[in-house]
Amino acid sequence: MSYTQFSVLLLLLAALLCSFAEAREPFACDPRNGVTRNLPFCRVSLPIQERARDLVGRLTLQEKIRLLVNNAIDVPRLGIKGYEWWSEALHGVSNVGPGTKFGGSFPGATSFPQVITTAASFNASLWEEIGRVVSDEARAMYNGGMAGLTYWSPNVNIFRDPRWGRGQETPGEDPAVAAKYAAAYVRGLQGNARDRLKVAACCKHYTAYDLDHWGGIDRFHFNARVSKQDLEDTYDVPFKACVVEGNVASVMCSYNQVNGKPTCADPHLLRDTIRGEWKLNGYIVSDCDSVGVFYDEQHYTATPEEAAAVAIKAGLDLDCGPFLAIHTEAAIRGGKLTEADVNGALMNTISVQMRLGMFDGEPSAQPYGNLGPRDVCTPAHQQLALEAARQGIVLVQNRGPALPLSTSRHRTIAVIGPNSDVTETMIGNYAGVACGYTTPLQGIGRYARTIHQAGCSGVACRDDQQFGAAVAAARQADATVLVMGLDQSIEAEFRDRVDILLPGRQQELVSKVAVASRGPTVLVLMSGGPIDVSFAKNDPRIAAIIWVGYPGQAGGTAIADVLFGRTNPGGKLPVTWYPQSYLRKAPMTNMAMRAIPSRGYPGRTYRFYNGPVVFPFGHGLSYSTFAHSLAQAPTTVSVSLASLQTIKNSTIVSSGAIRISHANCNTQPLGFHIDVKNTGTMDGSHTLLLFSTPPPGTWSPNKRLLAFEKVHVGAGSQERVRFDVHVCKHLSVVDHFGIHRIPMGEHHFHIGDLKHSISLQATLEEIKSK
Repeated sequence: MSYTQFSVLLLLLAALLCSFAEAREPFACDPRNGVTRNLPFCRVSLPIQERARDLVGRLTLQEKIRLLVNNAIDVPRLGIKGYEWWSEALHGVSNVGPGTKFGGSFPGATSFPQVITTAASFNASLWEEIGRVVSDEARAMYNGGMAGLTYWSPNVNIFRDPRWGRGQETPGEDPAVAAKYAAAYVRGLQGNARDRLKVAACCKHYTAYDLDHWGGIDRFHFNARVSKQDLEDTYDVPFKACVVEGNVASVMCSYNQVNGKPTCADPHLLRDTIRGEWKLNGYIVSDCDSVGVFYDEQHYTATPEEAAAVAIKAGLDLDCGPFLAIHTEAAIRGGKLTEADVNGALMNTISVQMRLGMFDGEPSAQPYGNLGPRDVCTPAHQQLALEAARQGIVLVQNRGPALPLSTSRHRTIAVIGPNSDVTETMIGNYAGVACGYTTPLQGIGRYARTIHQAGCSGVACRDDQQFGAAVAAARQADATVLVMGLDQSIEAEFRDRVDILLPGRQQELVSKVAVASRGPTVLVLMSGGPIDVSFAKNDPRIAAIIWVGYPGQAGGTAIADVLFGRTNPGGKLPVTWYPQSYLRKAPMTNMAMRAIPSRGYPGRTYRFYNGPVVFPFGHGLSYSTFAHSLAQAPTTVSVSLASLQTIKNSTIVSSGAIRISHANCNTQPLGFHIDVKNTGTMDGSHTLLLFSTPPPGTWSPNKRLLAFEKVHVGAGSQERVRFDVHVCKHLSVVDHFGIHRIPMGEHHFHIGDLKHSISLQATLEEIKSK
């Protein structure tokens, strides 16, 4: 045997020994345990509900109570280990929760762009693929004893107010986008087998939660006053999609109250809606210490025992925090709760653990049991993180056009700004330890010689001491790239913004550098929430503006690829960019979506706000140009009614809208066939946004997004895209009582500058179109 062969053999042996050392012992039902291996709850041939019922029946009351919290105890006599339920995987495996840690064979994990950035891609297949990769790495870390299998992600709250510090975690302001994202990411995380789970996802924070700390009010004390209409057509939409379309394994209730009741104590929200109406197959968990919060801070109940009883009876199954472990037994002893109530909660949590395979014995023999360190931070995973960043970047302005830059004409680039050479800033919050980073400075340095000046000491930019050096750099360069914006010191959990301007003296730095720049000046904005950069939009010396969100570990490469034209940008803004003046009229505490002109209230999001904007929802430019033409679509649609009595109903006639429950909704969708032609000289991906404006009425939004599709079109080529529009799902609106109705009359559709109208008419026949 040669020395080389011997070295290879030693390496293989070391890897084999390492894999043995890392292998996780069975959580339960160890085949080596003769006492438990043949018990019914360990028999994989039995239905999961039967197995869970058998296990719950074997537990003592004290054991049951200690399984109601996130740091669940072990039950040695039944061969069950302790388990930490709290792990996070918002845009990569995270170590925010105590269930996951990095180190040893798992020094990091792939850190994808923050959700708001990925949402800007408007690419549902990308969202699902990211979920699949994240769950691969999560399973690998679980097999190595470094993570759990229950991940409290995604955050699908509506980004209602531009100041919200956690808006960065969400898919944006539109319910249809958030719903699509929720279902896609959940499917990616969990896999597509309904009764088996790769990992268990959790959609949070249910519901109407989008204020952390603003104006002296925090999330622990906020009572969100929300109409039935807004709950039904805005706030609850992504959560319903999580459960009904994504089959999510868990939903998390939020800290706030909704209309005077804590969400984690409201049986209408938990028991009746999530589990009853939507048919959740899984468990409901509290946000951390929420039960304690509604007792200690909101004073919703007189005693802690009553708080424990109210939460469990409302439908809560698991408490993130110690409250239920401390007070549940006394609640039972005092007659406020029964052991059967506790059994019901445990059935829901244990069933999820069984669907994860945690009671199936040896982990290595199960599906995904072969995943390990070699499956984390793989080249393919890191390439996907780069591709996600590229797809999420939005070109919002391009005078001239100044972009893309040329490697032959722009050989020296001044790279300026407090975010120009950052690493962790690029991954936002609820992140883990990245595989590695490429900063904007490093990315640009692969295309040209760079002159670097930070300009400010951090995004707060409190003084101008470094302005002179930044101005001098701009004078020497062929082009200037300013990387400005925000970070977690400005917007974060429990940190809502007081304004939506660039912090400190950033605007002054941008303007001074733009005056001095010898070549084109490009402003790159790194942020989760929107920023009022009207000054830059209106400054002819600022040639282009790019928003990159928080672009993840490969952000610098993606930014440079867009700047120099290797990537043709195709992202669209997932939120409205308001002017600063908007904030004076819209306090964060006002949850109404619709405008109230008599009170000077402007409304929220593009669906209900008609005022001036800096950049609108869905805005985004390309280095190419695209033309749309309508190939096929109906002009008249007959909506079938359930009975003659329905059509005679005076309410329907007077309102001009039919209740969905009175219509025949089991019909074929309406087909919209759109031809998209790339009329430019560069291949590019183009996002089609199909908007609808219903007939005028007090219930209706100004317009709303029905569907979206991303398509790659070569230069000079044409592609056809089909949208399927379901009359009941897509063309209905929600009335004041939260009831879906289909307005009769003219519905107007638009994709870019392409417009089309369809007339809806009530009939006793099946839905037909022509």
